[in-house]
Amino acid sequence: MDKLIRDFENTKYFGYMFFIEYDGQKFESFDENPNKKSVKAEFRKILESNKIKIFKGIQQAGRTDANVSAKENILYINSKDVIDFFKLKFLEIEGLKINKIVRTLPFLEFPQMIEKRYYIYEYPENLVKNNEERISQICEKVSGKRDFYEFTSEKGKKLKNHIREVFVKYENGRLYFVGDGFLPQQVRIMSNFILNNTKFDIEKLNDENFENKKLGIKDKALDGKYLTLEKVEFSEELEKMRFFDVENIEELVALKNKKNRENFEKENLGITNLEKTDFKIKINNLNEELENIEKIGKIRKIEKNSYFTVFFVEKKDKGEFIGKNGKNIRKLKKIFGDIVVKEM
Repeated sequence: MDKLIRDFENTKYFGYMFFIEYDGQKFESFDENPNKKSVKAEFRKILESNKIKIFKGIQQAGRTDANVSAKENILYINSKDVIDFFKLKFLEIEGLKINKIVRTLPFLEFPQMIEKRYYIYEYPENLVKNNEERISQICEKVSGKRDFYEFTSEKGKKLKNHIREVFVKYENGRLYFVGDGFLPQQVRIMSNFILNNTKFDIEKLNDENFENKKLGIKDKALDGKYLTLEKVEFSEELEKMRFFDVENIEELVALKNKKNRENFEKENLGITNLEKTDFKIKINNLNEELENIEKIGKIRKIEKNSYFTVFFVEKKDKGEFIGKNGKNIRKLKKIFGDIVVKEM
């Protein structure tokens, strides 16, 4: 924990999660490629239009194949800029739109911090060859933590690890995929196998054949235009790292009081009136301590995550706000726990 806070104190960078949606058919690829219109390249153009400078590259929650759309994907960048979603002039470009921005810690291995990805494959019903019963049976057999070596592209087969935990179901003419990760073209190859392979013996879809790569799957990937990344789910660790806005110091005090009350009630089951009075005294003492801290009015913005609180101040006010020998910071830490001061 201490290292996490020190690292954030000692860098001028922030991590940013941009929640985006896009029409996959407007792009030739996802990653940046010379002479190709890509999701990341067009996203970079939006950043440049807003004069946002980034450090190194752009990471993603889910890498989608060509023509694949997304209702929600997340692109992660590192920047020294204090980026405010509501102050950006440019939020979209043909085929791509930014819906939300969340600040988090910088220099994360972002794809590894995504718990699950949710995909929907909606293939035209007149092209589906298997009946609903067979489709449902195959979905059940291929679901679970397995070696999906035979359900990826040649590029995917070269990866060291092919084990993924994936679950598939078929409802209302759609295939729903949820997994901790997917190999290149995996969803589209699996979709073809589930929907159109009429001859494969379903009983061969057992753990042994998956593990020994003896399924003999030869199905090609179906068209990406029918596939949509519906949403992604954070890991618990990433959820704790994301910042949320606190409107003002009064709201921060209210949050602290709420937490104190919850902790107090957990520790004191069957609270007496005397104990309730004692708790109110503690709240009043907290408010008095806060009033005695100098330069509290210098705070321009407050954000908080599960680990610490961030106070944003003007560069010219930072030294004065911290106080001689960190006097004000020590007082604030007594009230709010771990804090970090950042320049606006």
